[in-house]
Amino acid sequence: MTVLRRRPLAALAAGAFLLLSVVHLVAHLAGAEQVANVTQWFVMPLLALVVWTATGSPRGAAAAPAAGSRGRSRLVRWTLVALGFSWLGDSAPDLSSGDASFLTMVGFFLLAQLAYVAAFWPSRGSSVLRRPVLLVPYALALVALVVLCAPHAGALLVPVVLYGLCLTIMAVLSTGVHRVAGIGGAIFLVSDALIALGAFVPGFEVPGPLSSGFWVMLTYLAGQALLAVGILRRDAGEAGES
Repeated sequence: MTVLRRRPLAALAAGAFLLLSVVHLVAHLAGAEQVANVTQWFVMPLLALVVWTATGSPRGAAAAPAAGSRGRSRLVRWTLVALGFSWLGDSAPDLSSGDASFLTMVGFFLLAQLAYVAAFWPSRGSSVLRRPVLLVPYALALVALVVLCAPHAGALLVPVVLYGLCLTIMAVLSTGVHRVAGIGGAIFLVSDALIALGAFVPGFEVPGPLSSGFWVMLTYLAGQALLAVGILRRDAGEAGES
């Protein structure tokens, strides 16, 4: 990616994010829950560092403003907010247990989705909203998720439906930012759908030898990373860097 090649610190942060993600996933496979928990606290800060160091004015721009220096765009600022809330969603639930832990996670990730929606909203005209037929898979995914979870969600049904709606809107709007971001938004939707199914559908487990927890984190990390890549490509294009 051009913007990372031009910014060594961003490339270093991206490498650290990828390495830590691999360690986290291997810990899931090995059943090393403590390692998996601890590494999960740091993956989103590293991804936020990638976005932060890959954007804004390059070194030396302050001394030469005519060269095209600029601050971070609205898209990038809201993305950093979303990654911050995602980090809280990853780490804060460890301070509680049971329903309180789950609601804490859902609450912070709801704020993350709202931040992504705010980031992507100006690009809605380029999203699949222009072609209603392409909205059908997103709508079907949301309806199927609610139908499967509703019988067992109890008092948590309303927050789950609200979160699912915001998540689906985020995924739809991400298609207007960049093709890669659209893929990331769809994968993020899959990740959270797996969480909901695991929490509310008795006996749910992803078929195959790998645990549902592994697939949740693989899709979560991939979704967030692809969102970041798409956002950086959109930001670089708007800045005339690519």
